[in-house]
Parts: sequence; C-alpha cells; structure tokens
Amino acid sequence: MKIAIVTDKSRRDFLPQEEAFKEDEQKENTAREVGKILSKKYECISLIADDNIIHRLKEENIDLVFNLCNDIRGDSKLAQLPVILEFADIPYTGSSVLGHTLAINKIYSSNIFKTYDIPTPNFISVYSTDDLQDLGMKFPILIKPNDEGSSRGIHQDSLVFDMDTLIKKVDDELKIYNPPIMLNEYIEGREFSVGAIGNDKDITVLPIQEVDLSNLPDNLMKFYSFEIKAYYKDKTIYHIPAPLSEEEKALIESAAIRAYKALMLKDYARVDIILKDNIPYVLEVNSLSGLMKGKSSLYRMAETIDLGYENLVLKIVETAIKRYNL
Repeated sequence: MKIAIVTDKSRRDFLPQEEAFKEDEQKENTAREVGKILSKKYECISLIADDNIIHRLKEENIDLVFNLCNDIRGDSKLAQLPVILEFADIPYTGSSVLGHTLAINKIYSSNIFKTYDIPTPNFISVYSTDDLQDLGMKFPILIKPNDEGSSRGIHQDSLVFDMDTLIKKVDDELKIYNPPIMLNEYIEGREFSVGAIGNDKDITVLPIQEVDLSNLPDNLMKFYSFEIKAYYKDKTIYHIPAPLSEEEKALIESAAIRAYKALMLKDYARVDIILKDNIPYVLEVNSLSGLMKGKSSLYRMAETIDLGYENLVLKIVETAIKRYNL
C-alpha cells in the first residue's frame, strides 16, 4: 500500500504572525514524524496540497492519503482537501466533508449539540457590533473565531467582563477572522480533553486528559488560550488519566462519544469539555486533532497506555483502511 502524507501551504498571509508560525511548526513536525512511522510499514511520500494535488496523487498511484490539511481560508477549510479527494475517488484518513464542515463551524456544532441534548455553553453568533445590542448573555463572555481550532484566535484578552471591552474586541476579531464571531458564556470548571478513535459502534476512548492551569503566573487568566498552549506548556499540568470518580468519568466519556457521533466524525477526533456541577459541557470538537509528537493531547494520551504514539498513528491508518475495505 502506498500512502501520501498531505499537508497544506502556510497561512502566514491570513493569520496573525505568531499563530501562523506555531501552526507551520506543528504541521512540519507532525508530517515528519508520521512519515517516519508509516514508512516502516508502508510505502510513503509527502506532498503539499496545491492546484496539482489530484494529478500528483494519481501519478503516484496513491492508495490512501493521510490528511494533515487545515487548508488556507474560507468558512469550511478543513473540508477542502476531503472534497478534492472524494471527487478524485481517493481514500483518506479522518472525517468526511460533512463531518469536518460541521465540526469546524462552532456555531453549527453547538446547535447540533443542543438538538441532541448534549450540554454546551450558551452562545450567540455576531456578524457586526450591532448584534451586541440586547445581548441576553451573562458576563464574563469568551470570544471565539467560528471556524478555527487549537485555540487560534482565543487569546488572553478574548475573555471579557464588560460591554465596552466586548464591542472593541469583537470589532478587532471581525477584521481578522471570517464572520460570524462566536460568543460563549464562560463556564468556570475543570477542563478536559477526550480522544476518540474509531467509527460507528467501534469507538475507543483514550485516557481522559485534565488541563490544570493552577501553576500559571498570577497575571494570566486561567483558561486554555493560545498564549498558554504556545508559551506556557511548562507551567501547564496535564493529568492523564484525569483524577475522576467513576461517575464523572462515565459522564465525560458519554458526552464525548455523543458529540463525536452527532457530528458524524470518522477515524479520530478530540473533544474538549468543561465539567461543572457534574454537568459535562462540550466546548468544541477538533475533527483534525493535532498529532505533533511530544506536544499534542492525543500524543500524551496514547503515551500513558500501551498504545503509544507510533501505534496511535498506525491505528488511525488501520481504522481508515477498515472503513474503506482496502
């Protein structure tokens, strides 16, 4: 079997500089490590998704694409390579066009969670500062880009406590990110990440990760912002498996699997949850969760059990192969 590991071009022209730099670093390191692992078992090549990607994949007689593409711009970026691959009838790892489109759109996915009675924070969508009249939400409010992941666009100043600050921040965000902007009522509780691998009734939940921010400097807000992910990993404590009662563990795992299925995801994903008063609020789902060795949540989860990072990557491929009956 011949596998192409496909990444995309840099988004340096479309993202704030520090966000683009970190994203590029993650993509390059992930593609390199995934390639090392897969080349032990399969014939592998690495490609950049560009205007010639279908021609290159056909020319190389690729059997499966290992999809690592965030893509460049647009409101359904994660679905762009899957659209191309489905048009060309080339199998690929990870979620489908539909799954990625639903998951990357935080407003759509949150509406789906509400439809399925999956707890999620109260939210509204904002296309302009005019939409902030008669807000109907309680402060503090967390401001998020609607179609980004891995905390891109969620900074220390994204948590606001008054209307004047909210108006200014929303105005700034609308100049950078695709409208609408999402506003969440902020829920203060224990924060968890849940890794899921598999399809349909055969879904494995990895050990739950709790994100402990108690060691951060006093001048930082204690929520998982871009700055904390990028620059304060040494001050962030990851408890894996998270110290949970059996009841709490069951609640979190159930919410994660229900969210995964509600968005019709495939092969693997990461679900972020806040637990407060024994209610697991699903914050969002990353349908193309990072796989960077040494730094990603799925890496840490896999390394705490016999699975390990190498077998995690292989399991993702094997899950896709089984789904396609290759």
